[in-house]
Amino acid sequence: MEVREAVPADADAIRHVHVESITELGREAYAQEQVDAWAAGCRSADYTASIEADDSVFVVAEDDGDVAGFASLEYDTPDGDGTDAVAEITGVYVHPAVARRGVGSKLYAALERRARGWGAETLELSASLNAVPFYESLGYERVGRYSHEFSSHESTGVEGDVVEMRTEL
Repeated sequence: MEVREAVPADADAIRHVHVESITELGREAYAQEQVDAWAAGCRSADYTASIEADDSVFVVAEDDGDVAGFASLEYDTPDGDGTDAVAEITGVYVHPAVARRGVGSKLYAALERRARGWGAETLELSASLNAVPFYESLGYERVGRYSHEFSSHESTGVEGDVVEMRTEL
């Protein structure tokens, strides 16, 4: 298993992993209507733009030439007001066939290394309910819980709870 920087040519494979991860693993914590709405957002997502963005990192885990997972991170430069440098994990997804085999941990480690290199002092994220135990195992603490509209690109009106989490680096 190799973790590497994503390239635009990975976009379709990333979309496939994203949909499969949501539709299979999301059912552990959400109703089918919520899972369907969440996965629907993948159809209109612009993975290439995210891969090419200057203020983010997008990595993939590759296994025998196939994308088995992906993860992304955005960095917010402090404005000189004394606040900590913060990076936000915007996603860690693995294909269900390799779930709970360390792929997510390898992807996360690559993001954390990059955040540290940027000088981030804090990592934040919004976790789906099924991902909370994964992040807690990495030292994240729950900060809050809120209702999130799934598939905001399509205004479905289907909502579900997510958990805000953070850790200090």
